[in-house]
Amino acid sequence: MAANNTNKTNVLVYSGPGTTSESVRHVLYSLRRLLSPYYSITPITADTILKEPWQPSCALLVIPGGADLPYCRAFDGNGNRKITQYVRRGGSFLGFCAGGYYGSARCEFEPDDKLMAVVGPRELKFFEGTCRGGAFKGFAYASEAGARAVRVGVEVGGFEGEGKEEVPGDFISYYNGGGVFVDADQLAKRNQGSKVTVLARYLDPLDIQDVGNAAIVHMKVAEGNVILTGPHPEFAGCNLDRNMGGREYGELVDRVTDDHEKQTGFLKGMLRKLGLRVSQEAYMIPKLTVLHLTSVYPEDVGSLLANLRAAGLVTKEGDKEMIFAENDTFIANKQNDPESDPENDKIIDYHKVIKTIQLHPTFQPSKSLTPYFNHSHYYKSLTTYRSQSRLSPSQFGSFLLYGEVVSSTSTMLDKNYTLLEKLPNGLTSIATMQISARGRGSNVWISPLGGLVFSTILKHPMELSVQAPVVFIQYLTAMAIVEGIKTYAPGYQDIPVKLKWPNDIYAEDPSPPSAEYNPKKGPRFVKIGGILLTSTFTNNMFHLVIGCGINTTNSLPTTSLNHLLSKLNSQRRITQPSAAPLPSYQLERLLARILVVLEEFYYRFALLGFRPFEETYYKHWMHSDQLVRLEMEGGARARVKGITMDHGLLKAEEITGEGEDERKTGRVFTLQSDGNSFDFFNGLLKVKT
Repeated sequence: MAANNTNKTNVLVYSGPGTTSESVRHVLYSLRRLLSPYYSITPITADTILKEPWQPSCALLVIPGGADLPYCRAFDGNGNRKITQYVRRGGSFLGFCAGGYYGSARCEFEPDDKLMAVVGPRELKFFEGTCRGGAFKGFAYASEAGARAVRVGVEVGGFEGEGKEEVPGDFISYYNGGGVFVDADQLAKRNQGSKVTVLARYLDPLDIQDVGNAAIVHMKVAEGNVILTGPHPEFAGCNLDRNMGGREYGELVDRVTDDHEKQTGFLKGMLRKLGLRVSQEAYMIPKLTVLHLTSVYPEDVGSLLANLRAAGLVTKEGDKEMIFAENDTFIANKQNDPESDPENDKIIDYHKVIKTIQLHPTFQPSKSLTPYFNHSHYYKSLTTYRSQSRLSPSQFGSFLLYGEVVSSTSTMLDKNYTLLEKLPNGLTSIATMQISARGRGSNVWISPLGGLVFSTILKHPMELSVQAPVVFIQYLTAMAIVEGIKTYAPGYQDIPVKLKWPNDIYAEDPSPPSAEYNPKKGPRFVKIGGILLTSTFTNNMFHLVIGCGINTTNSLPTTSLNHLLSKLNSQRRITQPSAAPLPSYQLERLLARILVVLEEFYYRFALLGFRPFEETYYKHWMHSDQLVRLEMEGGARARVKGITMDHGLLKAEEITGEGEDERKTGRVFTLQSDGNSFDFFNGLLKVKT
């Protein structure tokens, strides 16, 4: 089951053509409340499903409501084969409303309406029968005209195991255009192919006849699990806009809102049925907090604001100083927290929330003001590590923009282009928790409490591009993280962390292996960190934002540095009985160490290129002589040999035969990091674009 596989930490929510923004938002809201911090719940595009190796890390694939014909246009053929293969090999699939039609063998939507009729077979066929709708009349696209609060009766016997007692006998659900799963009871009697279980039934009289009343069904498809729904149990009443309709719609909102606890209990039961680990307490959507701007030299904070004023980026509005950037609006120099929102546990459009920046031009914030981050300890560590360096690093991390809860440390920088251009080199944005973190492709890294999450500005002149190409900076960052972890202090060099090409941090899995594990396959690895590098180019300068996330003190969703450290200390008690245990990693000190190492690396890279780092890079990476299959070359087999020193391309040599008969063919493949994905666990290189 997904809950027992530490590699499966992603819940992917399709958000491409066919979906409505409201359906996607409701899915993200409800799943994040119930599955955090165990999983990363993130929207993905069709390209992710078609071109990236999403399956190994995916615990659940979700198709939200909307219209299913665009789903067919996006995925018929290759996409549906990938989805079916994923499910049959043990994956989980959840289709809401249009996703329910799409996951059935046949869709029959309003077959008697010439303008709206959508009728035809569907490729996935998880439900081997027909999904016919709408179950209730009145549906209109982009409208709430056909919306209802419907009574749903739950077949509690379809749920078993932990949490069964939370599943209600019935509940009120939002509904708008969903179908009925025809002949589900007859299909349920068959014990072949996809075994069907009816989980819930419509209790209100339907507007279509002779179809049964199955509203939500579960199928066991080979090793995988599928749930398809007609209604929308994921729509929470607190997120429905009463202004979308008249009095009757307001009553709908009230009925759905009043049954919220029952809806939550049913959703939890559904997710457990799909093999996911559900949070015991619903995760409250946190509010954004004040951002604290500090510097290793506090007086420089005032100078930075003066520079922004001189650049015309600060606007005076009454007694407030405002920064209106492309994606965010900030209030500068306000001393009080923003007013609280009593209805914070609802969908929030974070880029519309005005962010408050509290400046600290004379002293560092006290621990009581920022309880999860000790600024004095950070700057003391930064100064100490700098003093130990022969290269006199002085920029990276000198300015810190810290928030306890932020939208995304990277987005606040790289989506506000004009502001980014004027901010100093090395300014670092850090958060205790990110609400809408970003990652490379589908590998979106979540930010639970205890992770070291930061983004650093690096300004790379165009004239350095020949000797020091920008593509290598992601490799430098990955090395700096690993080296920072291992040189945190004497004794930490044995922490088992590695680099995965091009920009992920992995560690040997410290959890006990499963009974099926084959030791001959070598060490097991789990992801503990990731890097996202974005770039804008103006005035002959690359303005890079290097986003990083590292599981440091948090054991979920995979493992953490401190968990690895506890294992290392256990080994040291045997091999070095007189040695004191190594203290736990501290976020402040680790951040300082990584930034000093990164600045040292960058100075050398700007002067000498990547060649001096080649040996160090290979010492830390996971891929030396790894056997891979190249999807873009018809599944050709090859062994990874490294990266090219001119353009940072992955290099692999084609081979034939196996064992003693293995031979090189003479063909050498080179692959770009931005155009390809590396499925490490299955040894598969895939084209992304």
